[in-house]
Amino acid sequence: MKDDPRILVAADTDLHAAPVARRLADTFAVVRVSTNPANIVSEFETCAPNVLVLAFDTLDGAKRCCDRLYGQSALVHETVHKTIVLCGPDDVRRVYDACKEGTFDDYVVFWPATSDGQRLALAIDHALHLLSNEASDAPAAGRLATYARHLATLEPTLERYAHAFAAQVDRTHTAAAAMPYGSSDALREHVDRLGESVDALCRAARALANALGPQLAATHAMNAIAGDLRPHVLAVDDDGFQRGALERLLAGTRVDLSCASSGAQAFRAIRARRPDLVLVDVDLPDVSGMELTRRLKSVQPLAQIPIIMVTGESRRAVVLESVRAGAADFMVKPFCRSTLLDKLEAFLPGAVL
Repeated sequence: MKDDPRILVAADTDLHAAPVARRLADTFAVVRVSTNPANIVSEFETCAPNVLVLAFDTLDGAKRCCDRLYGQSALVHETVHKTIVLCGPDDVRRVYDACKEGTFDDYVVFWPATSDGQRLALAIDHALHLLSNEASDAPAAGRLATYARHLATLEPTLERYAHAFAAQVDRTHTAAAAMPYGSSDALREHVDRLGESVDALCRAARALANALGPQLAATHAMNAIAGDLRPHVLAVDDDGFQRGALERLLAGTRVDLSCASSGAQAFRAIRARRPDLVLVDVDLPDVSGMELTRRLKSVQPLAQIPIIMVTGESRRAVVLESVRAGAADFMVKPFCRSTLLDKLEAFLPGAVL
């Protein structure tokens, strides 16, 4: 971090926030406190913290704070940060599961007292280190992934052109050979020039292949490591049956499916791993699918992700509102496998092969 890292301690009362903030102030220069959960959105956006520490009395209180923050703030998705939750020994199993699901990034057993006074500071240092690594690795990894996708799309097209070009050359030679010698001189001259162009093109292609050899090798290695760059689809639906149906319908495809059951959980999932496409149910427990789509489209880094709106009814008003919200397409439940795969193929070419 070039500047002093910013730490925001959020709690339900000053009784919980104050001792945490005092302890952190010994290590970090910029420590802010938010003790009214109703104000967490504005105070987070003002502070723009690198690390958010949730010092609530209960784990459920910390989760509600996150739901409010990720459900109501547009800036939270643009603010690169890590979230650390404080918990008691009885909550370790639940908080561990919550971290695995992406609700929090890390946890520290802190209540009612800690025998390791430096554990929280160490966790924050670790979070800052991860942020620095992600910032330095993301551009190169993103460029390599994009290059590999373009290469995979371009290779079959180039192959088709090469075959068509070779066939055309063969036809030209055949036509020239069939013509009387005197009348074919101009055509033979054209064919000779065409042959020279082909030779030059081949030489250039070989030089380009030699120059790109290391990059192509790195791309193929990245493909192998990343599972051949499987496209990631996020399905946002609070109906477990529908999520299970999607998993079954996408079995055998190259799609890597993940699920969220609410708008707040969707935002956390997107922050943890950006999807290539999002399926959004119109009816969600915290915000509507329309509102979720509008919020995603209002955040510049996320605005380019295509969104397919999903609903159990196909009323014209719902379709029009989906389009106005920014949805790229619309789909009616229950899912038809062929329709689902056609739509995914339209936005993610090669995903369903």
